[in-house]
Amino acid sequence: MTWFKHFLESSLSPESFLGLIIALGILVIIAILLIIGRRFESALNLERLGIPISILFGLFALLIGPHGPSPLLPELITDTFIRLPSPLLTLVFATLMLGRPIPKASGIWQPVASQALLALLLGFGQYLVGGVAVLLILIPFLGVDPLMGCLIEVGFEGGHGAASVMGQSFEKIGFSQGLDLGLAMATVGLLASTLLGSGLVVIGKGFGWINNEEDKIINRVVSEEKFSICEKVSQLLLNLGFAGLAVLFGITLLSLIKLIGLFIGGTFYEVISVFPVFPLALLGSLFIRFLLEKVEKTEFVSEILQREIGILSTDLLITTAMAGLNLPLLLKDWKPLTILALSGLLWNLLGMFFFSRIIFRKQWFERSIIEFGNATGVAASGILLLRLADPRDQTNTLPIFSIKQLFVQPLLSGGVITVIAPLAIMKFGLTGWTAFCGIMTAIFVVIAFLVLNKLDDQLV
Repeated sequence: MTWFKHFLESSLSPESFLGLIIALGILVIIAILLIIGRRFESALNLERLGIPISILFGLFALLIGPHGPSPLLPELITDTFIRLPSPLLTLVFATLMLGRPIPKASGIWQPVASQALLALLLGFGQYLVGGVAVLLILIPFLGVDPLMGCLIEVGFEGGHGAASVMGQSFEKIGFSQGLDLGLAMATVGLLASTLLGSGLVVIGKGFGWINNEEDKIINRVVSEEKFSICEKVSQLLLNLGFAGLAVLFGITLLSLIKLIGLFIGGTFYEVISVFPVFPLALLGSLFIRFLLEKVEKTEFVSEILQREIGILSTDLLITTAMAGLNLPLLLKDWKPLTILALSGLLWNLLGMFFFSRIIFRKQWFERSIIEFGNATGVAASGILLLRLADPRDQTNTLPIFSIKQLFVQPLLSGGVITVIAPLAIMKFGLTGWTAFCGIMTAIFVVIAFLVLNKLDDQLV
């Protein structure tokens, strides 16, 4: 795991090790403040307006960060924060399937298939619009590298983690600025996903696209969760242990796959070497839940506590990612970044407000807002937006999205397609790669129209 290696390397230097300890201490303080802050009525009112408290904490951390107007936090601390989104996202996925019954296959495959269809449509479409923007605007007028056609998918879908990993691949093939540009695009994606997505939730409530009764539910849920957490500390530790087992399952499985990759070599090993652990942690949570159901011991797992662990991890992810943002990266090469970011955002919005209404017959807003967040600012952003739109997951979107990730994650967001894309551009040219992605996007669009008539999208 890349983040673990970074932590291990940090421990070699006494100064870095001290920075790590301080950063983790600050993280604990932030976690406590988030837990307490989310219980205040003002925080609940902000969330009803589509403004999660984690954004406020993140903006405050950004302001006092090394690139903010009041640089109180040293760069040594924020460098540690930059490494935290990956393990926090892994913990989020480790909790997704533990606290809820495993859906029946007969009722889940159609919603998962339609959810995957929108995800693939958005992902390949990002390569399409990125390639078109680079070919028609950025190369003729700004003379950029053709590999910039990959940046929307790398930064938006993959986020800071994929951008960091793909930066090494870009360096190997001569695109030295790929790392900085990828991180800058991931920064734009995270901000756009969280801020614009929160605004879309407010609009959705105003237009009646979301069930308005959910606002009444939040207060009751919070009071129940608060009581459960305060009175059952031992149960919280037990649930944390189950989540840890799911993470351990994912780490072990990924290590075994990488070991096999060493013998296979080639493109397979190149893809596996950068494959994240969080989809496998999701598989681990599903496996542990399956075992608990088989031995009839599901009472050991609390749905409320698992949801609380996932929510806190998501809040910490957003906060630490925003605290570690490098604002100067946004000022460097701002023209191509702006064009690419706008192209990607327009495509994602088109997918949410047009294609999703074709694909989904029910709960189109909830099921598309999580994909908008995922396709713009990684999976945690999508889960955050879904939490704002559907706090109790009454639409069952979260398990559908989670299972979908098992199939789509190996392709996009740092998967096979993400790794192959720059290699394909180098071999066939940006025109050839863009044409291929255009064909794939067109196929998914045709399938989307067929889904309207062929799939009776029954939710679990």
